[in-house]
Formats: sequence, structure tokens, C-alpha cells
Amino acid sequence: MPPVQIQKQECGETCPGMHPADRIQKFFIRPFFLTLTIGIPFCIFKGLFGLAAIKAGTPSNPIIAGFGWIVVLWAATDLTMNAIRAASDLLHIPTRLEYCTLAELGRFLHRPMLFLAVDTLISFSIICLMLWSGWIMQLTQTEAYLWYSATTLNLISISLVSLYNEAKRAA
Repeated sequence: MPPVQIQKQECGETCPGMHPADRIQKFFIRPFFLTLTIGIPFCIFKGLFGLAAIKAGTPSNPIIAGFGWIVVLWAATDLTMNAIRAASDLLHIPTRLEYCTLAELGRFLHRPMLFLAVDTLISFSIICLMLWSGWIMQLTQTEAYLWYSATTLNLISISLVSLYNEAKRAA
């Protein structure tokens, strides 16, 4: 299939060499898709972890409860940043804002991707802590459905992107 010209999302320029199938790849790297499938699920994991820490700490261990409130605030801040990134992408408004507070800190140190990777490690560690500590069993039904939704969205999207990349590489 011959290459076609496709509008570039950020600046309206055309990309004459882009194959139509690459539109799928381009969608996978858009801030809206990344926010929906990674950023928001990670915020949900952080927020629910914070809530579980609050439940586990109150009133027997106020230090754990205080830690939980800090994590909830962190999750809310990251969720706000992700919402701004997604909205900016949908409205075609450029933004320098990163996806999360750690990546934003990394931007000031000229290493946003490193700090984003650290945030990812922390998010996956939170998932493991919730599972292995048994705190996941303390979730209310609504919280559990949020957890299931975040997990499903995150894992299915990773699988779809991997499947597409492998199919594209094999073609």
C-alpha cells in the first residue's frame, strides 16, 4: 500500500511517508491513550493503596494513616496532571506538563523519563504490596471494582500494543 499524507496531531504538518497502518501506532503513543491506559490506572492503584493505608493505620497507627493521606494526595495530584495531559491532547493544545509529579520533578532535572520509570516501578510495587499485604481484601466493593477496572484497562492495553507491534514486525 503506498504511503499517504496524514495530518500530524501536534502542529498540523503532514507526514508524507507515513503508512496508514502507522496511525494505529501513533494512537498508541498519544497522551490521551497513555493517560487512559497507564496514567489513570496507576493513579487508581496509588489512591486505593493510600486509602488502604489510612484504614490500616487509623487509629492504631497514625503514622501509617498519615502516610496513606500523603499517598492519596499524591494520587490526586497525578490524576489531575493526567487529566490535563489528556484534555490538552484531545484539544490539540501543546503542554509541557508531565504525566505525574515524579516525571515533573525529573523534567526540572532534565531526566523526566527516568523519573517516569521510577513512578512506574513504584506503581507496580504498590500493586504487589496490596496483594502480598492482604490489604486488597480490605477494599470495599466499589473500591474493588475500581481496582479491577484499572488492572483490566492497563493489562489489556499492554497486550494490544504488544500484539500490534508483533503483527507489524512480522508483516
